[in-house]
Amino acid sequence: MKFKKVAALMMAAVMVASFAAACGKGEDAPVASGNEVVEDSEGGNAEPSEYPEDEIIDFTMFAAMPGSEINEGNEIQEIIAKKTGVRVKETWLTGQTAAEAVGTIIAGGDLPDFIDGGDGMMQLYENDCLVAWDEYIEKYPNIKEMYTDAEWEMFRQEDGHIYWANVFQNSYGENRATGHNDEAFWIQVKVLEWDNYPKIETMDQYFDLLERYYAANPTMEDGTEHIPYTILCEDWRYFCLENAGQFLAGYPNDGSVIVNKQTLKIEDYNTSDTTYKYFKKLNEEYQKGMIDKEFATQTYDEYIAKLSTGRVLGMVDQWWDFAFTVNDVFKQQGLDLKGANYVPLGLTIEPGMENRWHTYGDTVNNSSGVGVTTSCEDPDRAFQFLNDVLDQEIHDLRFWGVEGVDYLIDEEGLYYRTEEMRTKAADDAYQASHLCTYSYLPQWGGTSKDGKNAMQPQEQKSEFFVGLADPLKKCFEAYGADSYPDMIGSVVEENAVWFPMYSHSNAMTTDTPGGVAWTKMGEVKHEWLPKVVMDKDFDKTWDAYMVKYNECKPEDFLAEMQTELERRIAMAEEAAK
Repeated sequence: MKFKKVAALMMAAVMVASFAAACGKGEDAPVASGNEVVEDSEGGNAEPSEYPEDEIIDFTMFAAMPGSEINEGNEIQEIIAKKTGVRVKETWLTGQTAAEAVGTIIAGGDLPDFIDGGDGMMQLYENDCLVAWDEYIEKYPNIKEMYTDAEWEMFRQEDGHIYWANVFQNSYGENRATGHNDEAFWIQVKVLEWDNYPKIETMDQYFDLLERYYAANPTMEDGTEHIPYTILCEDWRYFCLENAGQFLAGYPNDGSVIVNKQTLKIEDYNTSDTTYKYFKKLNEEYQKGMIDKEFATQTYDEYIAKLSTGRVLGMVDQWWDFAFTVNDVFKQQGLDLKGANYVPLGLTIEPGMENRWHTYGDTVNNSSGVGVTTSCEDPDRAFQFLNDVLDQEIHDLRFWGVEGVDYLIDEEGLYYRTEEMRTKAADDAYQASHLCTYSYLPQWGGTSKDGKNAMQPQEQKSEFFVGLADPLKKCFEAYGADSYPDMIGSVVEENAVWFPMYSHSNAMTTDTPGGVAWTKMGEVKHEWLPKVVMDKDFDKTWDAYMVKYNECKPEDFLAEMQTELERRIAMAEEAAK
């Protein structure tokens, strides 16, 4: 959570509750939608009048991530439209990289109203495709509340303006996280159960367990062959192969580099002893037949399809990259009851080391986020909508659904779901026809403004446990864990002032020597690392890879990252004065 923000946020919650009470509406404050609030028969303020259909604006949005479009006439989308006066048609990334898709949009001149271009945001900025947020941050309180003034400054570009805001990793009030949304070595709970829930600390122990389980259980119950371990390498998602070395060495997810806390110097994990050992281990497992033979060429869709069958025993990935799709499939097919769900393990290269796979608290990633484009005919209304979707009533509709239909409220005011409600929420058809999360628009984690409930169901402690399949519950109990972060067991510490360094490298362009080196390094790693895993003569291939890698002049990249590290440290020291 943002500890520095808690006091201000809790005060804001009190103000909201007081304002709501003054309006005669209990704890439900009126939606900040700009439509008229009418006076009720007892002199208090009634619900805002709904927008008639002919006054509802239809906006468009493109998110440079795979996603599922919802149906026209989606029930909750229509409720939100009537309350806010805005309906958003979302489209998603298909068949291109984010940069390619954004480039195509820019070249065609057909910009949507909202856009999250992923690593293509700088393209949009450099081509003057985005509306500055500055005046709207001050105009709309829900938007301003997303970040502290210092954090908003992190989004400011070279021309002095802010053009986007990242919508994730932002907690209101108390952090309620039960999930590990970060990277990990994941393993199916049925594998751990088979070996009586052993203590697994190292990568060697992890692969030893997979080998033994696969030897004893080569197929699923229906005869489908297990895949002990697979790797996603497609496009930017090759982080599933590329960056485990930093974590195995005990470092947090700075993404592109290691920061040595003792020397305050940037280090290159790509050439470290730990990364060498990691890839040597992958090569050994590949030669043994433990790694998916198709890993180097499989697409993201093919990867997700494999995981969804329940046949993949383990992999490295970030939770958000697979779980929201795969877990719903498991639930629909009953595979969760057979132990197919994945749990994270905080592996290190040697036993007894501290691990930092889990990031506690919020992470400000200023390299991407949602923006309003210059093609939007009514930017004020667009920013008003970004403000409205953070209103508690609208936020509940997005993530909890409709009271009495998607969730219930107990005597103490706590939200909960029945098993039937949970099953429906995991159903693709129900999601398309009824649910509308607007998942790439501003949102909160943490605690609702009522001070009781979680902003999102997966963070409601009681809902989290009740919703677990029995094999998953047994696994948590066996390890004495109350949550996914407990399972991974990372060091609990506040993020360093420079964290995460990937927010700078993600925004690099080829305008600087460091940016040129970063681009070339990525191309070389994407080409050579699958070879390093597959070739029978590992050391010879590794040495050839290192030659190509060093030709990219990584020293230019590391120097730019060192300059950025020192800038962030100096800014923090200045702010502390």
